[in-house]
Amino acid sequence: MFGVADYGAFVAAIVLFLAIPGPGNLALITSTGQGGIRAGMAACGGVIAADQLLMWLAVAGMAALLAAHPAAFAALQWLGAAYLAWLGCRMLLARPGTQPVLRMQPHHYFRQGALITLLNPKAIVFYMAFFPLFVDPATHQGLSTFAVMAATVAALTFLYSLIVVLLTHFLADRLRANPRIVQALEKTAGTFLIGFGIKLAISK
Repeated sequence: MFGVADYGAFVAAIVLFLAIPGPGNLALITSTGQGGIRAGMAACGGVIAADQLLMWLAVAGMAALLAAHPAAFAALQWLGAAYLAWLGCRMLLARPGTQPVLRMQPHHYFRQGALITLLNPKAIVFYMAFFPLFVDPATHQGLSTFAVMAATVAALTFLYSLIVVLLTHFLADRLRANPRIVQALEKTAGTFLIGFGIKLAISK
């Protein structure tokens, strides 16, 4: 279908990819909890923009470049690890009443979502290694095939993010009345970000 080898499997892989807990999901949840639906959807826009960039880099041959130069991928891993750990430490060390790590302005949430996605090893590995496996060489239609795949990724990411944002907003309205719970959630989020960074740094 459209030059995609098993389009149904491609869709399923994208859904599973989105559902696996990671920095991208954490960015959506944290943004929505601090800035509401508008901030959550701004982060969603950043995630989608970064996804599209990674996918088209794969199309342009970035996968072959990283395979031929492992040092480049290692450097990217360390850069991502440092960024995630830095963000997590800021959240852990933030004092009650101080300005949150993720600012309330929508454009900050967009940038945060994009950066976290670009430095997320799960996204990089998927688009640079797993994604090309779904291109059928026999029925490939050039840019049309890649455009269909890109549109599918964007649509599924938007729908998934919308669900996450709405659920988070619904729960956040009931948690804001208790500042201690909100503070605990922020500390937990910071711990997870540091964990993601460490996992990235030690991954092979």
